[in-house]
Formats: sequence, C-alpha cells, structure tokens
Amino acid sequence: MHICSATSGSSPSPGMAPKDNLSAVLYGINDMRLEQRPVPVPKDNQVLLQMEVVGICGSDVHYLVNGGIGPFVLKKPMVIGHEASGTVVQVGSKVTNLKPGDQVAIEPQVPCRICWYCKTGDYHLCPDIFFCATPPDDGNLSRYYVHDADFCYKLPPNMDLEDGALMEPLSVGVHACKKGNIKIGDVCLVLGAGPIGLVTLLAAKAMGASKVVVTDVIDCKLEMAKQLGADFVIKTLNLSEEEVVNKIKELLGEEPTVSFDCSGAEQAVRVALTVTRTAGKVVLVGLGKFEMTLPLTSALIREVDIRGVFRYNNDYPTAIEMVRSGKINVKPLITHHYTLEDTLKAFHTAKTQEGNPIKVLIHANPNWKP
Repeated sequence: MHICSATSGSSPSPGMAPKDNLSAVLYGINDMRLEQRPVPVPKDNQVLLQMEVVGICGSDVHYLVNGGIGPFVLKKPMVIGHEASGTVVQVGSKVTNLKPGDQVAIEPQVPCRICWYCKTGDYHLCPDIFFCATPPDDGNLSRYYVHDADFCYKLPPNMDLEDGALMEPLSVGVHACKKGNIKIGDVCLVLGAGPIGLVTLLAAKAMGASKVVVTDVIDCKLEMAKQLGADFVIKTLNLSEEEVVNKIKELLGEEPTVSFDCSGAEQAVRVALTVTRTAGKVVLVGLGKFEMTLPLTSALIREVDIRGVFRYNNDYPTAIEMVRSGKINVKPLITHHYTLEDTLKAFHTAKTQEGNPIKVLIHANPNWKP
C-alpha cells in the first residue's frame, strides 16, 4: 500500500463551499491511496454530508487483500467505506426530513424503488441497488459524501456519531434475528464472535433470547462475547464437530431453538444444522465457500428451517431504537480510533488483527480530537 500526498484541511465555515475532500481510494490488491476528489453536489432528494465516523468492515479488508468478494470484483478505483455517520451540510430542494446540522446514521444502500423486490419490501435484494464500496459503487470514507436523504437516519440526542457508524453492523444482527423470528425464551447459538456475531448476540438478547452460547477460536473474542451478555462461550479450536455439538448441548442443557452461523466456516454450518432443535431455525449470516458439504438430510427430516441473510432492509430504525432505549450498548465493540490521514494504519490493524481489534473506527472530520 502507498499514499499520495494530499492537503488536509478543516471543516468549512457556514456559507463557504468545502474544498478538501480527502478520500480513501482502493486501486487494487494492497493498493489503497489517499487522494483529493471533487466535493459532490447533492441532487434534489439528496444531502451533502460532512463525514464523521467510518468503521472498517471485514468486507473492506477482503477487497483490499483479495480484490473482490464472489461476483463483486474491483475493476476500477473505488472509494472504500460503508459503516458510517455524518453531519448534514446541505440539503436538496425536495428534502424535508433533514436540515443542516443534523447528525445521521447512513444506510449505505439505495435501491431503485420500482422493481418487484423494492415494491414488496425486500429492497435490499434489488438487482439495481447502489451499495457503498461494493464494486463499482464508491463508498464514503471521504471528507464529504452525498446520499439519498431517506436513507439517512437522524440520531437521537443520546446517541453520538460513533454509535451512528455502528448502526450498519448492528442492522445486520437485527435483520438476522428478525429472520430467525427471535422471541422471548428462545435458546440461541451464535457461531463466530467477530463483529457480526457479536451484534447478533446483542440483538438476540435484546429481542428476548433467554440463553445464548457463542463459539469462536480466539480467546479475546470470546471474552468480548461474555462481556456483551453471552451466557456461555466455547473455544472451538482443535475441537471436532462432534465435540462442539456435545459441548453446546451440555452447556445449554438442551438444543438451541435458533442457530446463527456468523463465520461462514463449513464446520460451523455443519454444527448449526446438526445441533439445532427439531423444527428449529438455522440462519446463515456469514459468507463462506461457494459450495459446502453439509448434513442436509438430517436437517430436512427434522424440518430444520434454513434461512439466508444478506445485509438488511428496514432495520436501521429498529437498530437505532434499541440503542436509544438502552436495550443495546455498542460502545464496547469499539477498540481502535484513527484519523482519515492514518487510514492505511487503520487497515493494517484490521488486516493483521494486531492489538486484538473488534471494531476499528476512522474519523473523517479533520476537527476530531481523540
């Protein structure tokens, strides 16, 4: 990775047009550059945002290291970043829900709004969707960014901009738990204690799960799971599939009613399908290999319901309300802070896992102080 020289600046005074739009641009594998890009102009239904906080997602690191994820392949330079919050600077002529100065969480997808999927409520499956930092769409790790106003959610007074950036991963957990129809008294298994596994744990507990067991191969991630409310944790390193299944049953005293694979690992998916209670649900959240060998017949004759999850839809308001009301606290997930100028260092931390990061945040506003 290398960095282009660029001039940093400060936020513009009221009435002054911003000029500094330092942006983190991915050119190819391990080739990320900081460069100036034109400050975008909002359309009638859009807002111009001073970007504030942008979290690093596992998918961002995957694009950096591999140049693509499945069918999404980097073919031209792309601004990275999609877990974000910002402050409204300017509003388009048709925007009525926001005004300059509002602090917002940014849902990074904008669908076409007219296809069958959009019309029936599954707008996240729209074939023509725009999604930040998914090739060829630019993301929002910049000083300034424009976005459709109806996908920007004003933050309540008791939530800050760091909370706002974490509404993106939390919405994944909320969507997964809605898919699993989590209700009071459910017994849950979460396989994988990365950021998505942890927000799924938080959402499951907030929605009424009585017991949750979390598995992972790394001690510090399991410690975080316990801190966030996991009733039991299992370190699965060097354990066989059968040993993991038996340990889950032993700790819970029963089989889970709903299991979430948040790792994408084949063994984890096999464990979920094997250990989940008859007529229970397995929700597949993690993206793993395109093809896997799985014990499907066993799951089918027990009518285990297998459900896929992709991103989220209409889940940001729920995620924000969970944090506003105090049902969920996302602050413990935040482990590292960097300025936009130190983006390469931030990605190095996320890529190497040095210092045991959970959620690495980049502060795009040059006026931010640690």
